[in-house]
Amino acid sequence: MRIKPLVLVAMAAAAFAVLVGGGANAVASEAGWAPRVTNPWFPLRPGTTYVYTGMKDGRPSRELFTVTRPTKMIQGVRCTAVSDRLYLRGRLFERTTDWYAQDRQGAVWYFGERTAELDAHGRVTSTEGSWQSGVDGAKAGIYMSAHPRVGQSFRQELYPGHADDHFRVVSLNASVSVPYVTSRHALLTKEWTPLEPGVLDHKLYVRGIGTVKEETVKGGSERNVLVAVRRR
Repeated sequence: MRIKPLVLVAMAAAAFAVLVGGGANAVASEAGWAPRVTNPWFPLRPGTTYVYTGMKDGRPSRELFTVTRPTKMIQGVRCTAVSDRLYLRGRLFERTTDWYAQDRQGAVWYFGERTAELDAHGRVTSTEGSWQSGVDGAKAGIYMSAHPRVGQSFRQELYPGHADDHFRVVSLNASVSVPYVTSRHALLTKEWTPLEPGVLDHKLYVRGIGTVKEETVKGGSERNVLVAVRRR
């Protein structure tokens, strides 16, 4: 029997309520978790590196988003660890490890990140933005819907006073052209946070690949496009 999209959204919302309000055992019993992140709009295949280039704060950027094989248990859920390295003008500026998991309905959840900004000598200058679900009031959120529909909106993360990102599905037939791929059926989302009310971002995803473009459309000038995908 095929479950209708509206039912799936309700199930995801129920799972979210359990996750933010209950313990690890309740999470596992209510939502159930897949062994890997295979959502076609945000697949995380271990050994895959996504290479992005763009601009940040007026400086040329290069970002390496690598799906690692190690995992991390968070609130009783085994999460895929992703290594994210951001270079500005060729120098490593920020290193981050993100944690994701997929529920049995196919939604991808964001369980936290460990991030550090570095100076020119490689010394850590800030870890602001780091959080982990279940620690200090932080709560996981839905990063990608199991079955995206125009108008769907979810909170991706919540760490009071530090992280509170939201997204809404704008289109399932957006056009995008980046060095790695061209598509007329991309998923377009808009992202925002109440912590920066004057900033609005757009993200574009291509089915079977994942994120192919990120761009600040209000309140900034950051931009990232996918230029290569490496698998080993």
